[in-house]
Amino acid sequence: MRKLWTSVVGVIAVAALLVGGNMLADRYLQSLRLDLTQQHLYTLSPGTRRILAGLKEPVTLRLFYSRELGAAAPSYGAYADRVTAMLREYAADAHGRLHLEFLDPEPFSTIEDRALSYGLQGVPLNQGGDQVFFGLAGTNLLDDQRTIPFFQAERERFLEYDLTRLVYELSNPKRSIVGLMSSLPLQGDPRMMMMGRGGGGPFVSVQELQQSFTVRPVPLDAQVIDPDIQVLIVAQAQGLKDPTLYAIDQFVMRGGRLLALVDPHSETEAAQPDPSGMPRQDTASDLPKLFDAWGITFDPTQVVGDLQGAWRVRVGQQGVDYPPWFNIRGAGLAHDDPAMADVTQVSVASAGMIGRKDGATIDLVPLLSSSRESGLIPVAKVREFPDPATILAEFRPSGGPRVIAARVHGVLKSAFTGPPALPPGEKRADNIPAFIGQTKDAANLVVVGDSDILADRFWVRVQDFFGQQQATPFSDNGPFIANVVGTLAGGDDLIGLRGKGQSIRPFTLVDDMQRRAEAQFRQTEKSLQTHLEATQKQLADLRAGHGEQKSAVVTAEQQKAIADLQADVVQTRSRLRAVQFSLRRDIDRLETELQVFDIVLVPALLALLAIVLGLARNRRRARARA
Repeated sequence: MRKLWTSVVGVIAVAALLVGGNMLADRYLQSLRLDLTQQHLYTLSPGTRRILAGLKEPVTLRLFYSRELGAAAPSYGAYADRVTAMLREYAADAHGRLHLEFLDPEPFSTIEDRALSYGLQGVPLNQGGDQVFFGLAGTNLLDDQRTIPFFQAERERFLEYDLTRLVYELSNPKRSIVGLMSSLPLQGDPRMMMMGRGGGGPFVSVQELQQSFTVRPVPLDAQVIDPDIQVLIVAQAQGLKDPTLYAIDQFVMRGGRLLALVDPHSETEAAQPDPSGMPRQDTASDLPKLFDAWGITFDPTQVVGDLQGAWRVRVGQQGVDYPPWFNIRGAGLAHDDPAMADVTQVSVASAGMIGRKDGATIDLVPLLSSSRESGLIPVAKVREFPDPATILAEFRPSGGPRVIAARVHGVLKSAFTGPPALPPGEKRADNIPAFIGQTKDAANLVVVGDSDILADRFWVRVQDFFGQQQATPFSDNGPFIANVVGTLAGGDDLIGLRGKGQSIRPFTLVDDMQRRAEAQFRQTEKSLQTHLEATQKQLADLRAGHGEQKSAVVTAEQQKAIADLQADVVQTRSRLRAVQFSLRRDIDRLETELQVFDIVLVPALLALLAIVLGLARNRRRARARA
């Protein structure tokens, strides 16, 4: 009896310890979390944590997720679980300045009306017209709104970037100011518009920038860059003198973001005749003084050509591949960079190569690269009436891939030792800030070896539609530029974010088995097709007879050939079915083994471990009593 009461008291004490431990953990260890996923899907980056810690005003995020969507498509259910977990991580790190609401917009409900009022995208779930939602709406105290209309599965790798950018924009609702310095009429040519000629309006790429940013022109002779400008675009800026180069240099030294587009040969510039009506001779742009000091290399005497993705141009009545103009796809796009998330193709024309100077301490991360079938072409061959057929015949790919656009990150030293002397007759501006010898923190800039990436002709078709200009893109040049500027405008915290993995991990072992069996199946199928064609040809020859005289009577030899053909078909189809059955059998066996392992073996091992520990404890007690 005494042992019984001792056991009861022990059980009650253990239960009290467990309950008390849970209460203490719930009270004091709520912020303690452990991410055991391979790619740390739920671990926030330092940049995100800094943005959340810097929130000065409350931000409210409302997740509209229809549970019917998860029931109909389990992959979206898993994605929604990840989004929910990530939002809770954001709220935990925001220290009370980020409020969350999770809403299920059922059909014809007020919550559905609210989701539609935010501009979220409803997706039809069935033929009855019921819509499901999976989007996010964020607001701040000033009633500014930012939304993710629908969480696309293709962007799951950039989930943290999208969420962090939304929070950043709500905490910094004022539009970023982008300065634009260029020798090209990027914001329109008033003279052509006054003359009634087409093409005088702003470049479509600049129009896309104006949708998200305040774009402000910067003169080519500027002595200082307005401190209100967060991102400065220097695109095909020719003939810049030292005072202007000094202004750009000091803008970067002060922490400003720079997007520099240089070019060994601007096709856009070449298409505009000089005042005498002749083709322009000066079509290159470079920033050698700045690049040399910052550790960047760019050769304005060479153009990158690429056979992979080369544009086909018309020469006379024939089409010829023109390597200096090419599309960048696939491996040439840095898909782990947020600026490239939705970019599938970028077109470049007579582009140059970007590199890092020997001994430089900067990091140069490619964004756009040519393929292995690329090579270098002297710029003289593409200037003034180039011959595409000759260029193609003489082109020799070697040494690829080559970097066309890259992010540059690192501490930069100034290209100057102080304000440079002014040309005679010029007066120094009054608001020039004090000289800075190097960047305080690591600078972030993007360098592109092609300015034609901005030109309409290389990425959109602009047509007149009842008096309105309608642009239809065939490449993603405009979104690429807008995305790059967006990451630069967001500062270091957004620039540092990179794509992660997906919440749904592929079953690689089964996928490999399927691919191997599929390859075997296709090989057998091809062999069958070849055999059928050969046998049918033989049969046709037999039907035609062995001479010029044809016979309508089927001979015994022909009947035997037909029977052999039918037997071959039956046997080969039987082999194909055997391959498919083997594929399914191997996969089913592996699935059964995994189920046994997960459902039976793992619990059995745990139970066995518990028994062994129990026996060992009993033995220790027995020894203690003895």
